[in-house]
Parts: sequence; C-alpha cells; structure tokens
Amino acid sequence: MASDPQRVTLAKVAETAGVSVATVSKVINGRRDVAQQTRDKVLELLRRYNYGGYRDDLRSHPTVELFFGFERLSIYHTDIIQSVVDAGAREGIAVVVGRRGDHDPAADPATWARGLAAAGRRAVIAVTANTLSPPIREALNRVRMPLVLLDPESLPDDSIVSVGATNFSGGHAAATHLLSLGHRRIAYLGGTEHAGSNQARLHGFRSAMDAAGAWVLPELIRHAGTFHAAEGIEHGGRLLAVSPPPTAVFASSDELAAGVIEAARRRGLRVPEDLSVVGFDNTPLAQVTSPPLTTIHGPVREMGAVALRTALQLAAEEKIDSHHVELATQLVVRDSTRPPRD
Repeated sequence: MASDPQRVTLAKVAETAGVSVATVSKVINGRRDVAQQTRDKVLELLRRYNYGGYRDDLRSHPTVELFFGFERLSIYHTDIIQSVVDAGAREGIAVVVGRRGDHDPAADPATWARGLAAAGRRAVIAVTANTLSPPIREALNRVRMPLVLLDPESLPDDSIVSVGATNFSGGHAAATHLLSLGHRRIAYLGGTEHAGSNQARLHGFRSAMDAAGAWVLPELIRHAGTFHAAEGIEHGGRLLAVSPPPTAVFASSDELAAGVIEAARRRGLRVPEDLSVVGFDNTPLAQVTSPPLTTIHGPVREMGAVALRTALQLAAEEKIDSHHVELATQLVVRDSTRPPRD
C-alpha cells in the first residue's frame, strides 16, 4: 500500500475504508460518534498511509495550534484565546497557544511546521500583523497543515483563508454616533498605521465625517504604532495638546481608548463632560474603565468559533463557503460619550 503522505488524501483513505470523508475526519479529530470497528479500520489505514505523520499516541488527542505573531499580547488577544479555547472545548479539540517569543517560524519554517505535525496538530490558526511569509505557508503545506488567519491586520490574498470583522462599518458607526451627539471636532487614534484593519476603521470614520460635512483635520489623526494602553496615554496626550483640542476621540482599540481617558485625567479633563471617547473591540476592559466605555463590539467569540470550524473543515479536506469571512460589528453605548459642552 502506498505511503507517500503527499499523495494520499482523506478521500483515498475513506474510499479504501468504505466510509465517507466526514467519517474519516471524525476519527482524526477524536469524535466519539463513530463505531469502534469503523474507527479501528480507519486508524489502521491512517497509520499504513502515514497520513500527515499520523501517530497512535496522538489519535485521541487532536489539537489545533493558535499562534500569535507577537511577543507582547494584549487584552484583546486574551479574548481571542478564550473564544478559540471555548470553541475547541465544544468540538472536543485541544487548543495549544504559541507565540513568536517562544519560537519564530521565520527562522526555520520547515522545522517549525514539522514540529507541529509531529506534535499532532491538525491545523494552525494564526493571529499576526501580516499574512505569514510564503516560505512559512509552503512549509505548512508540505506537512498538510491547514492555515486560517484570525482577525488579520491586513487582508490576505484569495489563496489564504481568514476570518475577520467589518472594520469599515465599525469605524463608520463610531463616527456616526459622535456626530449624532453634536461633535464635529473629532480625533482618530489608530494603531499600526499601514495595517489593513486600522486603515479600514479610519476610512469608515472618514466616510461618516465626510457625509456629515465635518472636516477631518490632519493634526487630529494619529497612529500609535500598537493597540496598547501605554501608547494611548502618550498619543492621546498629544491629541489633547492640539489647540483647540478635540471634543471627542475615536480610538481603534479599547486599550488605546483607556489610555486616552487616562491622558485626559492627567490634564484635568473629565470624560465625558469635557471629552467623549469611543473604543473598538468591546473587551472586558470596556466595562471597567471609569466611566464605562462606549465602544464598537467586535464579534470575537463568533470569529473564534468560525476560525476553528473552518480549520477543521480544511483539515478534513472539506469545501468551505468562503476564503474570507467578515462578521458584523455593532455600536455599544455606555457612559464615555455625551453631547459636547456649549
């Protein structure tokens, strides 16, 4: 029997076993709704075909790698971890979290990919500032390891599967809310300037402002370089130092927004009496800032579930509906916004 893992497909294993591809996928992923006799037959074929480096000791412990291409994780990233882990628990899939600080795939893509396969990973869900380099993607392909990008900062090409959010609509909703309160001098504080998600939020913001005839002044647009609170304090302070200062700030993450609130406090300004602030993501932080933060809800829980389900479909060589899925954002109004002072 052939044993070339590059040629053997799930369809071939299923045909030889006399079962469906879905049944083979269930066996690989440790699902319990397969008869033991059928399970044993499929497992034996997987071993003989050496499908994807399949090993006996891993068959009852299917895992997915959740990889972060950052050394410094944010509150938003912990929300992503929770969403994927919860989705994995519902599917009977263990989720292993890795980050660039632990190992850098770019240093030796082939070794990294082989290590994932040897450890029994069924797929990789990646959260990165880029789409991962072609050598990394090729290395994953060689070991039959599907890749799904989760909430990518920049939209990948059509060959890469991704799950994200409607960032443009979120930016538009944030500006529309502030405009409806009567604000016109509104600042934008973004994260990584050239990231696709940051640009989409800015474009949505600009679109709403333009439609209302409100000028977006260059001095009221800043990019902090990251989405963390410390940069929100620094760059929020610079926005508030502009003369005259803005009456409202739309920050492209909840952490940046929390930094803006702190920057305002240090200048003796009150939120929302003197300054309205809107964030993005609706992380748990948004509910415990003082005051609680008006923000754009990012569908993190849903994105994690869709990313995991899509990764498992790819691992089972099943057809997916779309290579790029965007889930809807929505405005959540709390206490950090109000009409400007007369």
